[in-house]
Amino acid sequence: MRTPSRTRSVLGSLAVVAVLTLSACGGGDGGSDASGASDDKASSSPSESGSTDASAAPEPDLDGIPDVVAEVNGEEVTKEEFVPIYTAAFQQAAATSQMSGQAPDEEALRKQTVDDLVDTELLTQEAESRGIEVSDQQVDDELTALAEQNQMGSADELLAAVEQQGVTEEQARSQIETQVMVEQLAADEDGSVDPTEKELRALYDRVKQQQAQSGQQGQEIPPFAQVHDQLEEQARNQQVGKVAGELVEQLRKGADITINL
Repeated sequence: MRTPSRTRSVLGSLAVVAVLTLSACGGGDGGSDASGASDDKASSSPSESGSTDASAAPEPDLDGIPDVVAEVNGEEVTKEEFVPIYTAAFQQAAATSQMSGQAPDEEALRKQTVDDLVDTELLTQEAESRGIEVSDQQVDDELTALAEQNQMGSADELLAAVEQQGVTEEQARSQIETQVMVEQLAADEDGSVDPTEKELRALYDRVKQQQAQSGQQGQEIPPFAQVHDQLEEQARNQQVGKVAGELVEQLRKGADITINL
């Protein structure tokens, strides 16, 4: 099926996963190095209506955003796709700036957002050219798996939690569809993206070593068996991101891309 709205870049992080995937490693910090790009921008989710406390949520300047922010090989990336992602990135940067005292760089955030959407469009087009399709059943299965990972009773419960973070069911399903599509594309490009047990053990040992070096002795990492699934997901995301990033570099070389921002 054709993804109608790419509401989060797969090279950054899918908001639905960021909102709902709970890390058991050191309260969410233990495995961050292993997730590569997947943890860079995703501590907040896209919201078209703002947070539950609208008065406290900073709002970006959306004046001058064109209806079509970019064109990729003739396909349009629209303002409707751009705004929720950019708003989420701005709000996260604004929250960080409260601690650093440095105002968000809106120009850099706009550029990153449109670049991410262009990259996702390139991957979507490449997947279509290879005949890679994602069924509704695959999306349902992934939602169910996410619900189980987060100890929720069902996919409906998970989607309800997503809505509380400002992500509609349609957006969440679109994000999951894009995620599954890119995973299939990465596997088609580079073979299996599933980590071996040896690789997971190495990742776990690296996390423990980093924690010890950072002096966080009071935060004990759970046993390997307890965090196995989380480590596996992080390692898989890292490999998918790596393969997708390399593929995007190749696709950009021959692409017709126009940025209108």
